[in-house]
Amino acid sequence: MMGNKSRCFEPVDQLTLEDLVPADHFYRHLERTFDLSFVRPLVADQYAAGGRPSIDPVVFFKLQLVMFFEGLRSERQLLALAADRLSVRWYLGYDLGEDLPDHSSLTRIRQRFGLPVFRQFFEQVLDRCDAVGLIWGREVLVDATKVCGNADLDSLVPRLKDVVDEHLVELFGAPPAVATPERWDLLETCQLPPDRPLSVGYERVSARMVSRTDPDAALMRLSTGPRVLGYQAHYLVDGGRARIILNCLVMSGDVMENQPFLDQLRRTLFRRKLRPTCVIADTTYSTYPNVAALESMGITAYMPVRDMEHATAYFGAAHFSYDAEQNVYRCPAGQLLRPSRIEWQLEQTEYQAAATTCNACPQKVACTASDHGRQLHRSFHAAAMERVKEAAGSPAFTKALQKRRVWVEPLFAEAKQWHGLQRFRLRGVHNVNIEGVFVAAGQNLKRYLAKQGWGGRWGPTGQPLARGCASPARRRSPRGSPVLGTALRPPTGGRPPTCPFFNTLPGF
Repeated sequence: MMGNKSRCFEPVDQLTLEDLVPADHFYRHLERTFDLSFVRPLVADQYAAGGRPSIDPVVFFKLQLVMFFEGLRSERQLLALAADRLSVRWYLGYDLGEDLPDHSSLTRIRQRFGLPVFRQFFEQVLDRCDAVGLIWGREVLVDATKVCGNADLDSLVPRLKDVVDEHLVELFGAPPAVATPERWDLLETCQLPPDRPLSVGYERVSARMVSRTDPDAALMRLSTGPRVLGYQAHYLVDGGRARIILNCLVMSGDVMENQPFLDQLRRTLFRRKLRPTCVIADTTYSTYPNVAALESMGITAYMPVRDMEHATAYFGAAHFSYDAEQNVYRCPAGQLLRPSRIEWQLEQTEYQAAATTCNACPQKVACTASDHGRQLHRSFHAAAMERVKEAAGSPAFTKALQKRRVWVEPLFAEAKQWHGLQRFRLRGVHNVNIEGVFVAAGQNLKRYLAKQGWGGRWGPTGQPLARGCASPARRRSPRGSPVLGTALRPPTGGRPPTCPFFNTLPGF
């Protein structure tokens, strides 16, 4: 006989969320291991002494952690998940019949707290990691990744220069004090560029174009080819096995990677009281000021130096020998290039040969096309850069660059694949920094939880993934040989699962 199941629900007596959530559930381990009571003093000055009770700030940050671990992209999805997920309700402390906060309240709370509170949250997670010995402090690795912004190329409009602005004022009159819908497009296109320092001789695209959707998102080209509006997320990563993120900073996509590096590094070393022996980075960071600053701090710079010898068809600087005692260069023909002027803004000295000597030289065709004599420029920090070039062929240098590929870049892949950093959901440099800092804090928190250990874990399809331990996940094959990383691979096919059991593994 074919059965016919009727839908009939009756109230269950003496059954609570404590009974329904398994004892070894991830959120139980998170609640037991990571106490969030420290956030109340951080935001106490933003609440009035009396009045209607607000949403508990601990609940707000718990919701943010749930969004991180579950890989959600909006507060609406977050509250929809919390409404029917028993484990999330238990973690938040909301009973089955209790109303959850509204999604719009979370947005207003995030805006009221601002970036300083989220940075303090990030520092608190770092303090926990430091307390259990996850920060090594002997090496620092630095890199940046491009992240798409929440704006489309169609929103780009040209910035109007002063002359055009005056012409528009003559046509339409002075802009009103309050922007009306009719004047909105005009006021949007007349805004000034963001106040960011420019490199000498470098003009950003954002100086000519601006997005009306997200004015801070800049035009940039991804490694895959297409141009997008977005930002760059800068990470400073500890060289220890846990790969703890020491600092996260999000800048507009047209800000070169090497510009915020020194400020980011100095703040991190001072805040964490670290004394690293070396800094590992790619070619973009090997500028004269960066190398000189690291040498002054007693830090070895493992950075490939850009090859400028083949930038032109003429003799490069390597064809000239420098005499430090006389402060002159000697060209391949044996003639001298003497200092002609000092460019203080560029921190370099210009050397020039006599015009009559160069014009009569038989090697002029391969040296210069100028009739005024060959010129060379030497940075004030050229000696430090030369020492970096000399160390480029050493085994330690090669090993450091190989370590950067497997230490920093997988962290970016983790943040993009599992935690939504492939595209920012918020807009504005202030808000995307909030998003980026919290993702970095969540990545550090996963490693802290793995260090604490939480026992066996099972994947979405029932397969065993890893065992909680103090070191990264390691399994052994039936013959006893170590098999690294097999417990960390996502199931093949389809979209990677977004569940806390999988995303909180030590290798991710």
